[in-house]
Amino acid sequence: MSSDRSPPISRRALLSLIGRSAGGAAMYQAMTSLGLAAGSSFTGPPRLEGAKPGTSVLILGAGIAGLVAAYELRQAGYRVRILEYNDRPGGRSWTIRGGDTYTELGGQTQRCGFAPGQYFNPGPWRIPFHHRAVLSYAHRFGVALEPFVQVNYNAFVHSSKAFDGRPQRYRHVQSDFQGHVAELLGKATSQGALDGTLTLEDRQRLLEGLRGWGALDAQYAYRSGAPSSEHRGYDVDPGGGLARSAVPSTPVGLSELLKGEVWRAIATGQEYDYQSALFQPVGGMDMIAKAVAQQVGSLIRYRAKVTRIAQDDRGVRVTWADAMHDGALHTERADWCVCTIPLSILGQMELQVGAPMRAAIDAVPYDASIKIALQFKRRFWEQDDAIYGGISYTDLPIDRIAYPAHGYGTAGKAVLLGAYNFGPNAYEFTAMSPAQRIEAALDFGSRIHPQYRSEFDQGFSVGWHRVPYTMGCFGLWSDAARVEHYRNLCAIDGRLVLAGEHASNLPAWQEGAVLSALDAIERLHRKAMA
Repeated sequence: MSSDRSPPISRRALLSLIGRSAGGAAMYQAMTSLGLAAGSSFTGPPRLEGAKPGTSVLILGAGIAGLVAAYELRQAGYRVRILEYNDRPGGRSWTIRGGDTYTELGGQTQRCGFAPGQYFNPGPWRIPFHHRAVLSYAHRFGVALEPFVQVNYNAFVHSSKAFDGRPQRYRHVQSDFQGHVAELLGKATSQGALDGTLTLEDRQRLLEGLRGWGALDAQYAYRSGAPSSEHRGYDVDPGGGLARSAVPSTPVGLSELLKGEVWRAIATGQEYDYQSALFQPVGGMDMIAKAVAQQVGSLIRYRAKVTRIAQDDRGVRVTWADAMHDGALHTERADWCVCTIPLSILGQMELQVGAPMRAAIDAVPYDASIKIALQFKRRFWEQDDAIYGGISYTDLPIDRIAYPAHGYGTAGKAVLLGAYNFGPNAYEFTAMSPAQRIEAALDFGSRIHPQYRSEFDQGFSVGWHRVPYTMGCFGLWSDAARVEHYRNLCAIDGRLVLAGEHASNLPAWQEGAVLSALDAIERLHRKAMA
């Protein structure tokens, strides 16, 4: 059967289209309207004054939301206790180093053999400059930060359908796309196409702006020469003394650029979340969670698997299994409860809440994602390709290759991110064994970096649907579900309130988790005081 109706466009594709055509700011505004992103509203921790002496709060989960909630509540005078499934703090704010082991659902165990100083962040790996809440706790507890390189113009963009499968430098594609667009707009302006829109003075200003932005020559053309090479780079760079004179590079034709669609990736760095500056904690993302945990460490009971949450008008009762002692069951009681357990897990528990909250929990699936880290014998991306940090993008199933933003120029082994994807590709990778994932990442990555095979040392992977305490990457709200269920999910149900990235308008970000926790404990405090 045929239909004259186009297939519905996905939200991800729609946002990508907005970003490419109108820029990152427009896309971010669209994401905000869909409940996918928003600037951080953080102005400081809540003032929780006048807590009644002896009032107890049980926190479920020692991820970044639970840790922040515990710290602020204890500062306010509450008696706090935390139950955590893992043997470490941080939840998805997790860093894997040499010597670590991890067993995923299905029983596959990986042992990390990374060299000293090397690490892998399977969850969050960057902090935008406007995520003020996360940054404030990093600063408060002395966590050292360093720049995270999102955009590296010397990295690659790659399409298996263009340029005979050869990767292209990001700066070539960026410069050529802008240059051709600037030339086309310049021609339209010169030919009077914008006469009804712009004054004569504005047209002249626009032409001058296009010449600078698009690296056009004196005739407002984008072609091989000094202006374009100053943007995209030279075939032979300027030298000194009697060295050979500079040789301009030759831009790629617009038709070839459009056909290959390699331009799709170049707008990423213009998005609000990825504009400079971005940061990473020195030594791994879990350094922030560890720093907060040092403040509340005595309150955490590790290896505690929550199995049941009950409540009445006097308090909450949580049943948990002690994984350190043959799964012995215990009951923890408190006046109030802040639950940060992911909805993908919470929805499987015996949970005493009202129908609106239960429906909200059931309405939010979790997105699939996988990260594959590859350790190599040397930093060939720096030594051979002059790529220092940043990300290369590809239409292959690995989606991207990210280069470490630390240890530049050092000798010895180093780890890069050899795959990071979502959706169908992530499901396919997650269904593989860890060894098969590594092999697939090497196969695809070799098409961008031929050095992969000869330089490979070992790898490690985390597919989030196989992580026992999460079973998914982040809460994937639909627009309709957010309208119908979001307020019910965040509302206080009796003596229980939920917190985490799933209870925020910044899903998948630590900032969303922290803001959710601060909002939840402020409302819980008001109710407790009443």
